[in-house]
Amino acid sequence: MKVRAGRGFSLEELKAAGIPKKLAPTIGISVDHRRRNRSLEGLQSNVQRLKTYKAKLVVFPRRARKFKAGDSAPEELANATQVQGEFLPIAREKPAFELVKITDDMKSFKAYNKLRLERTNARHLGARLKRAAEAEKEDKK
Repeated sequence: MKVRAGRGFSLEELKAAGIPKKLAPTIGISVDHRRRNRSLEGLQSNVQRLKTYKAKLVVFPRRARKFKAGDSAPEELANATQVQGEFLPIAREKPAFELVKITDDMKSFKAYNKLRLERTNARHLGARLKRAAEAEKEDKK
């Protein structure tokens, strides 16, 4: 399926990334409590995105003189810059494929005819097996 940005991260993804669900909206992470993770790969990729975001995040203190737990160090605050545009975009993986030279056998192959033949064989398989068993029984007599 096409990977796209949704309404927010699931609670399971936040838990795996070590971000409390109440803290997430305060640091710019949207949360969608209705979302369910259908695949382990999707969960892991989103957790990795959250961890990368958290590592790059610079949290300014509310008051310049009073630092709290979770606030960034003064050195990081001095080097902080405002990000323009999309931050941590979703990386789309391109499917791996290889180029193959088309041969005469490939050109002469009739895919539709082959599909019809295999479908017919599958449909008549039971009757053909029964007929073969009866013929074998006749040969034994």
